[in-house]
Amino acid sequence: MKIQAWWRGSMVRQSLLHMALRAWVIQCWWRSVQAQRLERRRSLALRLYTCQEWAVVKVQAHVRMWQARRRFHQARQAACTIQSYWRWHSSQTRGLIRGRYEVKASRLELDIEILLT
Repeated sequence: MKIQAWWRGSMVRQSLLHMALRAWVIQCWWRSVQAQRLERRRSLALRLYTCQEWAVVKVQAHVRMWQARRRFHQARQAACTIQSYWRWHSSQTRGLIRGRYEVKASRLELDIEILLT
């Protein structure tokens, strides 16, 4: 009886050890699966975040480019206006243009005198 009890006890302990080892293996596998899922979720979130950031950067770049072009066009328009007024002013102060014209039945007669001072 003692030997039988000892044998049953050792068999129970051995089977418990095997079950504990199998449970440990399953737990390790499950933890690795959970870690892989978490890593996939983190990777997806990171890709989504970088995609959104890149879109924001693109929009900002386009807005800045549009603003720079608008400022350039405004400055160019201002320069053209200043140049045209300057040319008009310098043509007015450089010399005096006097003339007369007459429209006759079929032709136009021009008589222009340019006086430079």
